[in-house]
Amino acid sequence: MLIPICIAIASVVVFFVIVALMQSTDFKVSRSVKVKASTAKAFEQVNDLHLMNAWNPWVKLDPNIKQTYSGAAAGVGAVYDWDGNKNVGAGRQTIVETRPSELVRMKLEFFRPFAGVNEVQFTCVPEGDHTVVTWSMTGQRNFIMKAMGLFYSMDKMCGDSFEKGLADMKKIVEA
Repeated sequence: MLIPICIAIASVVVFFVIVALMQSTDFKVSRSVKVKASTAKAFEQVNDLHLMNAWNPWVKLDPNIKQTYSGAAAGVGAVYDWDGNKNVGAGRQTIVETRPSELVRMKLEFFRPFAGVNEVQFTCVPEGDHTVVTWSMTGQRNFIMKAMGLFYSMDKMCGDSFEKGLADMKKIVEA
């Protein structure tokens, strides 16, 4: 009686591992918002990490988050380090490329709860008297992240936060 149960459990575990391994390693999450503001005004919000943290949804998850800024005041070389609770973790965000009123690209390093490195891009595209701001994150998932992805959608988890952050940014630039 015990042997068939063990075989059944082992079969389920092997199946789960195989399915997790077959998941794509690469991921991309992207959300956009249209704001009634110039590309320059929208760009300012993503090119200055101090301003960005006024609408960054993760900063709001920990009222006691420790934040430090170093490097350039804004643009290439600006660095933001954070250390927060279990909802926020710890990491570093570094601006590695900017094209005025058009693009900000960042290296996003996570130290805790899981180590990882992703790329974040903000683009600002004019559309009449509006600007379409797109927040994207790309990276690679390790086995644990692929296994978690069977139960939790990375697109949903991060995408919902991107939408909230962009909505809050929209309020700021349209004020």
